[in-house]
Amino acid sequence: MSREDKAEKKPEKAAAKQPAAKKGKHKSGFIAVIGRPNVGKSTLVNTLIGEKIAIMSDKPQTTRNRILCILTQPDAQIVFLDTPGIHKPKHKLGEYMVKAAEGTLKEVDAIFFVVDATQKLGPGEMFILERLQATKKPVILVVNKIDLIERSQALPIIANYTNKYNFAGVVPISAKEETNLDSLLTEVKKYLPEGPQYYPDDMITDQPERLIVAELIREKALHLTRDEIPHAIAVDVDEMTTRPNDDVYIRATIYVERDSQKGIIIGAKGAMLREIGALARTDIQNLLGSKVFLDLWVKVRKDWRDRDGILRNFGFGDER
Repeated sequence: MSREDKAEKKPEKAAAKQPAAKKGKHKSGFIAVIGRPNVGKSTLVNTLIGEKIAIMSDKPQTTRNRILCILTQPDAQIVFLDTPGIHKPKHKLGEYMVKAAEGTLKEVDAIFFVVDATQKLGPGEMFILERLQATKKPVILVVNKIDLIERSQALPIIANYTNKYNFAGVVPISAKEETNLDSLLTEVKKYLPEGPQYYPDDMITDQPERLIVAELIREKALHLTRDEIPHAIAVDVDEMTTRPNDDVYIRATIYVERDSQKGIIIGAKGAMLREIGALARTDIQNLLGSKVFLDLWVKVRKDWRDRDGILRNFGFGDER
């Protein structure tokens, strides 16, 4: 997907984000963004590229696919691979997610290891550090959420990590408050090879619009149902067409694993489903630059997270 896709609807925005003419040596490379679930990886990537591509939630394991996001600047093009959080899997979907995250480490020029400044270094972080020992890629420790701690607490947190791994660099940031992100980009550019621009100036992701739309719907369902339906939700866009008046019609199905979960998603007299649709529609309209008619349905696919055939239909497979 590119910003050009929205140019007819929002020409001023598209024009404003075109990079300036390139001068001198140009760098390009791929950066894996890894870390435990819920440390702010997707928030960081969205903030860096200036568009909402990866969904955000306070629930662990929100990101399920490896999402490629592209930042183009005059001197460099940086391609971020936002990965599922590395965790101990409990079902086949979880196994796929961890495999996707770990496989990404072999394909990149450098790695962002994102940690939460408000959380102590624990078994989850050590699990990731052990896997990083096997890679020869430069690893930058990104200490996120520093806006939530006292400044005096930052150095002990950093020392705790640097005593356990030889990081190529350390950058404390707040992705939410956009603090120190320029320093993070300056640091990572040190490890990018000289190279061409792989993608057009206005391209921000390799993900098709349908997938992003499905993820935005899933984000709202996760947010509104809270702990009632942890991760039994999948969304598939069945139809996405532009009408003669340039409005976009989208029909999407929300899949759950139990009849009781279907009732929760629909809510009393359809109230929950309407709220999911209203919140999702706002983000989708911002994404597409068009008025959107969103038609949501709910179906049950029992135990879909442990069924290979259904996982493949939802876009999860072994090829990654």
